[in-house]
Amino acid sequence: MIQVKDIYKSFGSLEVLKGITHTFEQGKTNLIIGRSGAGKTVLLKILVGLIQPTSGEVWYNDINFLQLDRKQLREIRMKVGMLFQGSALFDSMTVEENIRFPLDMFTDWSDKEKSDRVNYCLERVGLDRINDKYPAEISGGMQKRVGIARAIVLNPSYLFCDEPNSGLDPKTALMIDELIKDITYENNITTVINTHDMNSVMEIGDNIALLHKGELVWTGNKNEVLTSDNKILEDFIFASPFLKRLRDAALK
Repeated sequence: MIQVKDIYKSFGSLEVLKGITHTFEQGKTNLIIGRSGAGKTVLLKILVGLIQPTSGEVWYNDINFLQLDRKQLREIRMKVGMLFQGSALFDSMTVEENIRFPLDMFTDWSDKEKSDRVNYCLERVGLDRINDKYPAEISGGMQKRVGIARAIVLNPSYLFCDEPNSGLDPKTALMIDELIKDITYENNITTVINTHDMNSVMEIGDNIALLHKGELVWTGNKNEVLTSDNKILEDFIFASPFLKRLRDAALK
């Protein structure tokens, strides 16, 4: 579980986050949604420690994340997996070397232990026999799955995903959603997903936080989306006439 309490963040005179308080629940897919400029990416970066808030608190279970020293931060970060928007694989490394990278940084495992873990993670994301390929030699969807394999290689307690479906076709995006959801449930991970993909909202939105102009304006789950009377949520989710018709049909 991760809790943020009264988080503010300003860049100069621009106030990007305005008193965000929310709980990201363990064993669930926690989605942060909102229009461009709503503050989603800034909040995600605060959660993982890439930037500091102007004020407020971030708690990883009973640990005050913002008050940790360097050694304590390293220990927490060993429990964190991160899936970046563009997969962020190293072009000069093979698939195996990319996935193995966190193990080389944070463990003193033997080569065999590392290889076994890499192979397990590749199998878990539905890939095998591509260990020696380079990112440029595999598809975008496969790159995303390699990114997930790298994110879970340290068996994290917390998984952060920044726009995991960006650039993917609908079928592949659905597969990535299902994979993230299954990994979350199987390992009881606190998973936080920054997304603008409405399919993701409706498919895997266990715990949804809607940001609007830096404020938290609605929370709920995928089932409550269809029945909410929140005008900001309605305008955001049902901007597409097709989705609006789908909602109206569900309410009949």
